Amino acid sequence: MAVASHLISRMPVVASIRASVLIPLVQQIEKRSGKTDLLLALHGILRSQLEDPYTVLPMVRYVALFEDAATITGEPALGARMGTGFKPADLGPIGMLFALSPNIRSAFERLSKYVNAVQGATSSGVFEENGDFVWSYRIVDPGMWPRRQDSEFTIAASCQLVRSCFSRGWRPIEIQLEHHAPRDAAVLERIYGAPVLFGQSGNRIVMNKTDADRIYRSEDKSLIEILERHIGDLVNEPATGDSVTEKVQALIGIYLGRKPMTVAILAAELKMSPRSLQRRLSEEGVSLRDLVGQYRQTLAAHYLGDRHAAPMSEVARVLGYADNTVLWRALRSWKKRKPSAFG
Repeated sequence: MAVASHLISRMPVVASIRASVLIPLVQQIEKRSGKTDLLLALHGILRSQLEDPYTVLPMVRYVALFEDAATITGEPALGARMGTGFKPADLGPIGMLFALSPNIRSAFERLSKYVNAVQGATSSGVFEENGDFVWSYRIVDPGMWPRRQDSEFTIAASCQLVRSCFSRGWRPIEIQLEHHAPRDAAVLERIYGAPVLFGQSGNRIVMNKTDADRIYRSEDKSLIEILERHIGDLVNEPATGDSVTEKVQALIGIYLGRKPMTVAILAAELKMSPRSLQRRLSEEGVSLRDLVGQYRQTLAAHYLGDRHAAPMSEVARVLGYADNTVLWRALRSWKKRKPSAFG
């Protein structure tokens, strides 16, 4: 299945998150440690800012707060455990839209389309691979690292949404996470109910295509239209003349290491001709080669700079390179140039 451009959530000018996403985390900190006010103060957040679930807060503070919360509570898998208690209402109208969808596929398509209503700096999309249905999620801002808790929470919460809205006994085929394997990896496999691969180019839920396409209910189209209009107001979606660069960056985040990053393939995803895509990128002062290279350089810096660095062969695979030799050549070329951040 092709991912149409309207299913791709892009990074806004300022990365932010709705208070509604932060509230459950604050409740868990209060329950487990009683050090809520201390943590909030350390990250420049006031309790009064959480009174309105639609209040916008800097996402970088949320990500850092989540990491500190796991340390203070002594629960390394805090995010994943929190995700198992997630409910559609916790996502507001987006959660209700997920719950009212006729099947799992359409639920994740809608989640990908509207995720920026609650948080920015995010790339999310759906695609098919080897006969399976895949949902992909990743914070694209390289400065927000580490972010294990957000990644594990989001994947666990999404699995829980499927179980609560479609089938209580549902299990994914596989879970993929971008960070390196923690000591408590077995705990995560029990929580997700599936094998977990670490050190991937993004966070993904791999699902059975037949399960994803099974019809569970008839949707109320009138109610769906009302919810989508409300969510659209929250997203404040830009006009169709939006930056093609942002759309291509989002697709690179979803597909790198999964599909060839060619003009023809990405143009098809964006419902454009290859020539039109090249022209639009040129008008915006970039090329596909530059964007892919910048993204790979950012990922390589994370994976190779980590003290638990993965083998070169694994990093090469995640970055979409044929082998170690190609990766080494890229590393040498990057050293000769001034580094540039993705985005």
